[in-house]
Amino acid sequence: MATSPGLRGAESFVKKASGWYTAVAVAFIILGIMAIVEPGVAGLAVTVLVGWLLMFGGAAHLVAAFSGGGAGRVIWHVLIGILYLAGGLYFLMHPLLGLGSLTLLLGVIILIAAVFELVAYFRSRGTNGSGWLLMNALITLLLGGLIYFHWPSSSVWAIGTLVGVNLIMTGISRLMLGLAARKLITA
Repeated sequence: MATSPGLRGAESFVKKASGWYTAVAVAFIILGIMAIVEPGVAGLAVTVLVGWLLMFGGAAHLVAAFSGGGAGRVIWHVLIGILYLAGGLYFLMHPLLGLGSLTLLLGVIILIAAVFELVAYFRSRGTNGSGWLLMNALITLLLGGLIYFHWPSSSVWAIGTLVGVNLIMTGISRLMLGLAARKLITA
């Protein structure tokens, strides 16, 4: 099949973009493997990232406080900004304690998600595929229980491992999309 002269530019662009997309996907996979190999380091990196994000969020609230809107709005933005800054400073000054706090919160969130999954299963029992909801709920309950009931020792592996798995899955999905885009051009 011959392409029209107007499509050659698009074909070149898609080839180049899919190449970059594939390269980024491979980087995600490598970072994911590194996070799983060293989950404690990855967990600390996430803690520092959260600390900086809280600091930037706090600064943004303080700046927004002085954009007008009345005294009540200013007071709330200042209070929220101070809270964010204090939280960010806590995570940056005490990353191990911050990692423990994040891990405990993660365990609680995963346990709550498992309860919601169980409720969803019982509400849709008997429909096609509802068994998958039950399986997901039980696995989520097991994971949340492992994190929560083994806390604080789970702080060493939980966040880093989950981030690593997420990075690998993101990398694989992006790799497949990049390869599919390339395949569309050659077809």
